[in-house]
Amino acid sequence: MNIITAIAAGIGGTAVMTAFIYLLSYITKKRLKVVKILGTMLTFQTTPDKQTSEHSSAIVVGIIGHYLVGIIFSLIYYWLWTNGIGKPDFITCAIYGFISGIVGIIVWRIFFAIHPNPPAVPLKDYIVSILIGHIFFGAGVWLTHQLLT
Repeated sequence: MNIITAIAAGIGGTAVMTAFIYLLSYITKKRLKVVKILGTMLTFQTTPDKQTSEHSSAIVVGIIGHYLVGIIFSLIYYWLWTNGIGKPDFITCAIYGFISGIVGIIVWRIFFAIHPNPPAVPLKDYIVSILIGHIFFGAGVWLTHQLLT
């Protein structure tokens, strides 16, 4: 794996995770869409009734932010592999995804705690979806890596 493949794997993994979260949000009818939540919080555009923003600026910022974090996680995976910690296989990627999910949960909990006006999100459900979503992310990183190498 090289850096370009790692970046592409981060994009692929993030796409898989995003699809999973959007499907889960659709099925459960709960506000779990990470791109809209992230974009709303980063642009401080929570609506007066505590909803996520529909502004294109919030959505674009959410997409860019989410994919950049996915690329960073994938580059960390790549660094770990090149240093002999795991290998680019499905099990390792699923484990890294789980660990990334724990990191994501910690970051989200802090972000919701310090944000002056976060949207009303079913936080317990959102946290669980983030954890499971990151396992899908790891699988997406692995699948993208397999397709490109």
